[in-house]
Amino acid sequence: MRILLVEDNRELASWLGKALRQAQYAVDIVHDGEDADHSLKVAAYAVVILDLSLPKLDGLTLLKRLRQNGNKVPVIILTANASLDGRVAGLDSGADDYLAKPFEIAELEARIRALVRRGHDRAAPEIAVGDLVFQGSTRQFFLCGDLLALTPREHAVLEHLVMKVGSTVSKDVLSDSVFGFDDVADPSAIEIYVHRVRKKLEGSTVQIATLRGLGYLLRHAQ
Repeated sequence: MRILLVEDNRELASWLGKALRQAQYAVDIVHDGEDADHSLKVAAYAVVILDLSLPKLDGLTLLKRLRQNGNKVPVIILTANASLDGRVAGLDSGADDYLAKPFEIAELEARIRALVRRGHDRAAPEIAVGDLVFQGSTRQFFLCGDLLALTPREHAVLEHLVMKVGSTVSKDVLSDSVFGFDDVADPSAIEIYVHRVRKKLEGSTVQIATLRGLGYLLRHAQ
């Protein structure tokens, strides 16, 4: 799952990026509004974490431009301005959530999970596909009742597929959700990770089907 973090405080951005990557998110970090605007035009994100006090293009202007362009990506505003007027301005500009600094990383992660579920129309915190269960509250997978051990990349692939269960996901879309700007990935990388996940699902009633020319489909194997 890929996140765009827009924060001009480089120390805070580095800390947040490290924490989110440890939580198995792919994270792109930019430090001004213009770079964020460009990133949002060339890449798809599950969530945007947006500071309001940005150089070159402020957060509210960036957010308004994003919504005017029809981009519905969930946005969490981070700001030191915890006033009512500040919250109202952010929400009226199109933000989905608001978190005042300082904050706990656990709370930010919980809000990210809630927005992702909402964005995929997954109100329930648990998704079951055959023998596979994904717990949205912890982002853990269980297969036949046992915790499924996955590397961060394998987890990212399976999480995106389970969020789109029943729908075909193209290789390019899957790649974009797994790899950030700073990641080095050759064209066959996604195929390798899908193969590894398939091996870990062997013997269960869930499978990742390949639809030639279309992409991958997570489904209950009948």
